[in-house]
Amino acid sequence: MKRESTTTEFKSEYTADISKTVIAFANTDGGEIYIGVADDGTVVGVEDADEIMLRTMNSIRDAVRPDVTMFIDCEQKIEKGKSVIAITVQRGTAPPYYLARKGIRPEGVYVRQGPSTVPATQSMILKMIRETGGESYERTRSLEQELTFEFASKVFKDENIKFGTEQKRSLGIIGEDGAFSNLGLFISDQCRHTAKAAVFDGTGKTLLKDRIEFSGSLLKQADEIFAYIDRLNRTSSEFLGLRRVDKRDFPREAVREALLNAIVHRDYSYSGSTLISIFEDRIEFVSLGGLPKGIAYSDLMLGVSVLRNERLGDIFYRLHLIEAYGIGMPKIMDSYSHFRVKPTIDVSENAFRITLPNTNFTSRVGEDRDRLTHDERRVMDYIALNDNAGRKDLQAELGLSQSKAVRLLRTLTEKEMIAVNGRGKNTRYTAKDK
Repeated sequence: MKRESTTTEFKSEYTADISKTVIAFANTDGGEIYIGVADDGTVVGVEDADEIMLRTMNSIRDAVRPDVTMFIDCEQKIEKGKSVIAITVQRGTAPPYYLARKGIRPEGVYVRQGPSTVPATQSMILKMIRETGGESYERTRSLEQELTFEFASKVFKDENIKFGTEQKRSLGIIGEDGAFSNLGLFISDQCRHTAKAAVFDGTGKTLLKDRIEFSGSLLKQADEIFAYIDRLNRTSSEFLGLRRVDKRDFPREAVREALLNAIVHRDYSYSGSTLISIFEDRIEFVSLGGLPKGIAYSDLMLGVSVLRNERLGDIFYRLHLIEAYGIGMPKIMDSYSHFRVKPTIDVSENAFRITLPNTNFTSRVGEDRDRLTHDERRVMDYIALNDNAGRKDLQAELGLSQSKAVRLLRTLTEKEMIAVNGRGKNTRYTAKDK
């Protein structure tokens, strides 16, 4: 006989622990289990091979989730004149496989390490879920089961929607095994996924003005983040004839849709936070996970929607937080239809960013420019046309003395009209509104 290895396991007799070894092989690289062979490879045989094969397959079918029996072959073999049961397990296509009574947690998920079957770590479990497809993550059993729903209950009550045990089951908050799913974790008070917002002075990340982290139910986070941004969303006024027109820096509808997109569509199998960065000229919403499988950037802009977190989206829809699937991006773009500046979308393999430009920023820059002196405007015009200009370039082209050039550059820097890059002889100047 072979020796025990990463893909070979010996059992002198049938035991219920065989299910753990099956799980380990299905989660790793497959393998073979021999019943009737001692640990040292000695063939001891089994008495009633047919009865043991039946008991083994029934036990695996009842104990392992998801169903792994399609990846198993069980047969009787004769080794050294004795009956041996050979169970061949292929690597499954839907890991993590786990013990139904334990759920998707370290004590229920097993992997193969050398000749041993060992519990998987939490990071191993999350990796398997990501590789299988982040879309299934909301449906899997939560590692945290001590959950409360005070905030969610209030939101459902305000919308006159029942939120009892029966409703939790139909929504997918409670799974088929009676345990809370990750969806339940998402809207529970104990949700471990957070969002972080940072406010910067100017258009870069050099000067941080404020930072705040939002935690708890995703429903609570959505409310608090929107209120936080809304307080910072300034209003500018202008007169069109006799009428005064008030205009927010960022269209509220665009902020709302971008925020909900970041919360509902992100990949929660990653542990990082959703990031919101607020600058003088823009807001950036960065969520983990690229586009869902089967969706291209062009599809997104046409309003095609494939929800990564279908059940989470359904809860937000039932609570009237989102109106319909697939209209978020078109609504964001429509809210900027009358403005020169437009939102931008950047997608990588593991992240998604929506940038909303400040509709009032350009006009504010124009107002600041109107208050400049003639020489200051000349310097601004030169820098705008010659990015990363140096002081000596200014002196030569505009006929300025060194002291006057230094004074003008210092004044424009203090007025935040230009940015300073480098030091000493390598100092260069850039227009901030470029």
